[in-house]
Amino acid sequence: MKFLTEIPIKPLEEKISYESKIVSVGSCFAVNMAEKFKQFQFQYAVNPFGILFHTQAIENLFQFALEDNLFTEADIFLYNEIWSSFDAHSDLNELEADEVLFNLNSKIRTFRSDLESASHLILTLGTSWVYRNVASEQLVANCHKIPQKEFTKEILSVNHLQENIKRVVAIANQINPNLKIIFTISPVRHIKDGFVENQQSKAHLITALQGFLQENKQHYYFPAFEIMMDELRDYRFYAADLLHPNEMAINYIWERFMANCISEESEKTMKLVDEVQKGLAHRPFNPYSENHNQFLEKLAQKLDVLLEQYPFMNFR
Repeated sequence: MKFLTEIPIKPLEEKISYESKIVSVGSCFAVNMAEKFKQFQFQYAVNPFGILFHTQAIENLFQFALEDNLFTEADIFLYNEIWSSFDAHSDLNELEADEVLFNLNSKIRTFRSDLESASHLILTLGTSWVYRNVASEQLVANCHKIPQKEFTKEILSVNHLQENIKRVVAIANQINPNLKIIFTISPVRHIKDGFVENQQSKAHLITALQGFLQENKQHYYFPAFEIMMDELRDYRFYAADLLHPNEMAINYIWERFMANCISEESEKTMKLVDEVQKGLAHRPFNPYSENHNQFLEKLAQKLDVLLEQYPFMNFR
């Protein structure tokens, strides 16, 4: 008996390995995947400007990297005694203008460098809904809890979304022609936009992205959204807010990703990394016992094997 309809997934041709360098950009699901890469000690970088929900914000980030953009005080603002940028998430907010400018500019330089050396780029699209600042007429990446009256809300058209995607890919390829690009659509529901509006938003994203991929078959699509909506169509797979995938769902989607996008040879290393991570998290009843000393010796041997082969790993 089968109790779910499994989404067929086409394997990634050039799979991710421990030699790969991964850059992940986009919605909060990009962070979920990055946390898995971190757990298993892959070489990765994620969201230099924090979570970016929509395609225009993602395009802006790539444009900044291409042009080596330098942020100045004209690009930031003070609200509630905190300095922020409409191009970045509130994670980059600071109490001093100099600090937020330093962070923005250093993040852009690091992002450019990460793209230049990356083997794989994962782009996760979250929503088609955007907010436009009334004063500047700028589409913002984040409203920073400024009163709603300061913004107008609109939905990006399929054409606008597709043009954003095209420009992001063009810039990424200009910076690094060898990048393998993996697209996903975030399974997180944006119910603050409304139930019907959330479906409309995802429909725009799916239509725009699939239209682009039909003409650019060299790029890869991983169906995270479809897995969540179909294979995991039950509220037991959601967090307490009933909007975000819970740990069980994230682990399931990661396993599907691993089976199709990560090399078999790397899976052996991942198993050893997992053993080391669990060993480091272990808390003994008696830290002075002979059994615990033997356990530590075996753990040290496993660490030596990993660090000799992959010196970039960091278990501190």
